Amino acid sequence: MKMASFFRTIQAKLIIVYMLLILIAMQLIGVYFVSTMKNSLTSNFTKDLQEQAELLSVMAADKLGGEFDAGKNSVESLAIIVNNLFNLSGVEIQVLDANGKVMITSLSAHDNYIGRKNTQTVVSRALQGISDNEEYMIDEDNERKRVVAKPVISNGKIVGAIYIVASMGELHDTMGRVNNIFISGILIALGLTAVLGVILAHTITQPIIELTRHAKAVAEGSFDQKMPIFGKDEIGQLSEAFNYMTSRLQEALLQNEEEKEKLASILSNMSDGVIATDEAGHIILVNRRAGEMLNLDEASVVTRDITLLLGLDLEQSQAFTEGTISTTLLEISPEETNAPYMVRVTFMPIYRREFGITGTIAVLQDVTEQEKLEASRREFVANVSHELRTPLTTIKSYTEALDDGALEDPQLAPKFVGVIQNETERMIRLVTDLLHLSRLDNKESFLRKQMTDMFEMLEDVSDRFSFQMQQKNIQSEITVEEKIQSAWLDRDQIDQVLDNLVSNSLKYTPEGGKITLDARLTDNHMIAISVQDTGIGIPKKDLGQIFDRFYRVDKARSRNMGGTGLGLSIAREIVSAHGGTIALQSEFGQGSKITFTLPLQEEGGETI
Repeated sequence: MKMASFFRTIQAKLIIVYMLLILIAMQLIGVYFVSTMKNSLTSNFTKDLQEQAELLSVMAADKLGGEFDAGKNSVESLAIIVNNLFNLSGVEIQVLDANGKVMITSLSAHDNYIGRKNTQTVVSRALQGISDNEEYMIDEDNERKRVVAKPVISNGKIVGAIYIVASMGELHDTMGRVNNIFISGILIALGLTAVLGVILAHTITQPIIELTRHAKAVAEGSFDQKMPIFGKDEIGQLSEAFNYMTSRLQEALLQNEEEKEKLASILSNMSDGVIATDEAGHIILVNRRAGEMLNLDEASVVTRDITLLLGLDLEQSQAFTEGTISTTLLEISPEETNAPYMVRVTFMPIYRREFGITGTIAVLQDVTEQEKLEASRREFVANVSHELRTPLTTIKSYTEALDDGALEDPQLAPKFVGVIQNETERMIRLVTDLLHLSRLDNKESFLRKQMTDMFEMLEDVSDRFSFQMQQKNIQSEITVEEKIQSAWLDRDQIDQVLDNLVSNSLKYTPEGGKITLDARLTDNHMIAISVQDTGIGIPKKDLGQIFDRFYRVDKARSRNMGGTGLGLSIAREIVSAHGGTIALQSEFGQGSKITFTLPLQEEGGETI
């Protein structure tokens, strides 16, 4: 009973554990060392045999490759070489001819083998030209041996083989002595371990019990426990350090929880993405916003290389490693949608004194709208400049012509003045349209809605263009559903939309065509007003950009007709301000149909 109780004590467990550790360690070391030594000795032993066989095959090639008489002398000289230079203890060397018959043997007891055929498998393989031939065998005396065979090749022809059989007895004797040494070392180590284990367990058992009890209390959150100090030795110092650690741990945990909550709150609620990396560029922290921007799971990207995640090129990756990169612009293309967006990444290296760069903070900002706005501004400035340059150039040319004497010509002067006047009016229309668009963009255009008769409004539009329609023999048709005889809308604004649409239809509809104005109620209770013509239509490649500012399908023809390229853009902005949408359907050569929708409202008023 006492013996069983002793084995349940920490002291007994320490002794047993130490002895087992030493035993296991020595066993592992012994097995590894003995196995490694055995493999090394066996490998060296085989390698030596291979080298001897290779060297002897080279010598034999010169001796066996000659004529008959010369060959006989060569065999005798080769026998002298085998018996003198390659005569090793426990090793038999045989030189075989091309048929596998023994020509020379280094073992005098086997002289009766000369002239007999060696039927070993390695010999057959060697005579077939295979160089790597070795075999492990145990003879009738239960002795382990290594067999090596090499082909003898002269002038590309196999003229014989070298067969070597070497005893491995000395190698295994050496390994046996090594095993005995390890067994003795293990027994001595176990004895010393048992003695040291008893001494060590006795000195640390009591402090460990107290330390364990207090550690459990601290783990449960009771930081007011104090470890008793039994002396000034290492155990006593450990007790003091444990008490100090407990107080510091309590303070650190409180501060850490507070800072962690602050940091988690800040990172979670940031509108920008944040990625933190270590000094090697491996990601250690990703906030929710960064995961949304990159369309990745926050946990799945941890430990990944940030340069690969962000797709930085070689130059940018080098700059990131050196800490010299400051910002870069990435284009993200999500697989779920076909709409890419732009992300600006700002890198801020983290420096630590005496260590250099220990990490990097990358801040991701979605700048898609900013980039689009900047691109739109650049395109707008370029388009306005281009549109103004053409009439100004024309005015300048005709003005210079008038100044050079055309003013005195009664035929040219009125014509040139008319051109200048037309180009001036074109610039006025362009500036007027630009001002109108500017007011719409800045929400400065107020909607003054009033009850409007739909048929009357469409008929007025048709009347305004009746003269142009008569000139081109174009028919007009108006249809309005009875359900929407009247509606609340800004009459002036919608008149401008209709005027732009009908004007475009007139320009691109040939003589004898037809323009249809239609108003109906949609399934979602919206008013749909359509302008359909039988004109030349619009190619499919241009349909996606037809509402862009300054976009023209046929630029030269549109300018000649006085268009500014802003009519459809203004129409889209007015319809959008009413809360509706506008769309175009067209087949090239078959006509076009533009439809815009307006909400069916019950009351009017002024809205922005």
